[in-house]
Amino acid sequence: MENRYQKVVKEIRDTDAILIGASNGLSISDGYHIFADNEWFRENFGDFRVKYGIRNLLQGMFFAFASPEEQWGFFSRLAYRAHYTQQPSQMMKNLYRLVSDKDYFVVTSNGEDHFTLAGFLPERVFEMEGKLTEYRCSKQCHDMVYNNRTDVMRMAEEEKNGVVPTKLLPRCPKCGSLMEPNLPKDPSFFQTSGWKKKALEYQNFIEKYHGKKLVILEFGIGWRNQMIKAPLMKLAEKEPNFTYITFNKGELFIPEEIKEKSIGIDDDIAFALEQIMKEYNYME
Repeated sequence: MENRYQKVVKEIRDTDAILIGASNGLSISDGYHIFADNEWFRENFGDFRVKYGIRNLLQGMFFAFASPEEQWGFFSRLAYRAHYTQQPSQMMKNLYRLVSDKDYFVVTSNGEDHFTLAGFLPERVFEMEGKLTEYRCSKQCHDMVYNNRTDVMRMAEEEKNGVVPTKLLPRCPKCGSLMEPNLPKDPSFFQTSGWKKKALEYQNFIEKYHGKKLVILEFGIGWRNQMIKAPLMKLAEKEPNFTYITFNKGELFIPEEIKEKSIGIDDDIAFALEQIMKEYNYME
């Protein structure tokens, strides 16, 4: 009798395409926890914790710093340490290897940009709530977003006591105003041409595989999630040839309507992907 991991491998081998949905559970398994006052946060942001009372990364992202030098002190350090100096984890490398020979698309609320670190093509990843590696004009004189690597590296290297030099603050290439992290601080975030383009590419991918075989791989998304999980479950119900595979330790939720075409993995995501890769290699 096939075990759950063998069933997952078989579905992936037989499918035409893969749609990945991911939220905080995947990030946590990857060592990045925006809600936690954990060891990593205290080691990397202990000074912000003491000075401002910030208790986790999410609070820091939306904290009302008194100056842009302090705001970019926090963000440049975060982007530098959580992305630009990181190597892909074995978990993310396993995930990429599992899907890389198929047509795939990723939709995620995770902002640490670890999919591209593992080899996923940026044009196939839709970060619905922004990412650490981008910024935009704070005055919104235009709606383009830009990669921030050069400026972040400079600021992170010169940052002292949580403050960056004024001369290094990033400026808009069009109007000269300060740049800000590309996060959904207000509804305008979802109206930019870049966000709309990604949303259209997401819908085009789904339409491309209408009536064909597609596997939905869902990682670490809570059952109340309306942005990613609810649409994925409805998609699985609507499309007869779509298979729904969800990974979420301690919080599996599969509606009765799609139970017969679904697989639930109630294990740590990193462990589960390791076991799946063992089966994948064995079945090659």
